[in-house]
This record gives sequence, structure tokens and C-alpha cells, in this order.
Amino acid sequence: MFDSHRSSVLWSGKLLALALACCALAPTLARAADDPTTLRVGFVPGPYADEFRQGVEPQLVRKGYTVRYVEFSTGLEANQAVYRGEIVADVMQHSIYLKSYNDRNGTDLVGVVQVPTPPMGLFSNKHRALSEVKKGATVAVPNDPVNLERALKILQRIGWIRIRPNPNPVDVTERDVIDNPAGIRLVPLESAQAPRALEDVDFAAIQGNFAVSSGHALSSALALEQMSSPYVNQVVVKAANQHSKQTEDIVAAYRSDAFRQAITGNHAYDGFRLPDYFPH
Repeated sequence: MFDSHRSSVLWSGKLLALALACCALAPTLARAADDPTTLRVGFVPGPYADEFRQGVEPQLVRKGYTVRYVEFSTGLEANQAVYRGEIVADVMQHSIYLKSYNDRNGTDLVGVVQVPTPPMGLFSNKHRALSEVKKGATVAVPNDPVNLERALKILQRIGWIRIRPNPNPVDVTERDVIDNPAGIRLVPLESAQAPRALEDVDFAAIQGNFAVSSGHALSSALALEQMSSPYVNQVVVKAANQHSKQTEDIVAAYRSDAFRQAITGNHAYDGFRLPDYFPH
């Protein structure tokens, strides 16, 4: 028979033990957050942590910092951590996504420096050329409006669809497709799911960071977006920290000759859209 009193006592004991453990851990977390020489920086899957590790961290270490890498599954989680002060910055979003996030959540996050960014691409495990598209072909696209617009522009540029002009990317939907001469069928998915969807769909428009982290070379894409500056990703911090010593040192490291050499001398970054401050 189930002993409810004994179960309640055991559960209370577990809760007490957990509370004591959290209390013991809290001072450590507080010290890490308050220590100005410890930089907790957030990343989502993709090349941005590697860029930071190779070209930024060495410079920060020489200035006396210790860098802690914090991995997040989604950009929403990373931005929440920045706003709550759990990390000093995150590296994973472009300015249009950031504006949309701030508008929806009433936050005040700001971009402070661009980073090398892989463009979105159209990939396939089933076809080797764009000419192999047939009516009814399935094409996975991001299900968030901002990145959906990027995917639709790729499909328009290769002649598969035509979309109506929309000055506000956050309002774009599948209904903005006004002509579909290729007869394709759009399959909206979470962006992170797109690489795995390649086994099930004919084509997939995959954000560059998810393509790279899944082992898909940009050179294997059947088409790449023509990435403009607003879609280049950036380091994001809370507005109150925009001019802090920590932020200024991170920005200086990205803008340095040492960082540029680390990126341009590494073939892993071939095909990336480089920041505006890189020499062209």
C-alpha cells in the first residue's frame, strides 16, 4: 500500500536537501557574476564560439580575463540570460532579429560589433542541382518570420517563387508568396530542425550556423543568400553595459588585426559574410 505520510516526509527531505545545495551554490554564482574579470558569454550551435575561442579569447586572457562559455539551445534563452545579467553578452543574432526580440519582450539589448557570419543556404541530400526540382517538391523553411523572409528571397532569386514586397520582415508569412511556378510545397520548421529534415524533404533552407554545426559545408549549398549587412550577426549586450570596460574590451578584440588574421587565415570560414569593419 502507498504510505502517503512517509512519502511526504521523504519528499520534504529531498526538497530541504535541494534548497541547501542551492544555497551553497548561490554565493559561487554570485561571485562569478560580480567578478569583473570573469566573462560569461553565451552561444548557440554554430561557429561563433570557435571564432571567439580562436581570435578573441587570447586577447582577453592577456588583459587578465577568464572566459566562460555558456551554451544555449535557442536564441531566446541566450537573450533572456543577457537581460537577466547571467551572462555579459551573447553571439548569435542579426540586428533585425534583435529588434524583433526587443519589441516583443520590452527589453533593451543592443548590438555592439558584427562577427563573421555564414549565410543561409539551400541544401539537399536528394538532389544535386536546382534543375531537379519538380512540382510537389518539399522545401523546409524557417518558421519564424524574419528568417522565413531570408529563405523566401533565396527561392525567389532562383526563380522558384515570387513574393510580394514587404518592408517589415517580422510580418512575412507564407501568404506573401504570390506566384509559385516551380510548384514547390513549403514546410515550416524550427530553424534548428532543418539539417535533420534533409532526410525527409527535397530541399531545406538552413541558417548558416546550423548548417556549419551539422557538418554541411557552405560550398555544398545549391544556392546561398546574398547576405546584406543587417543580417550579419553581432555581439549583443544589455544597454546599460554598452560602454562598460568588459564590452569595450570584447569589441576591441573583435576589431583587432589579430582577430581578422585568425579568420581570414582559416579555410573553415570560407564563404562567410565578413563584418563591415574588415578591409574589403
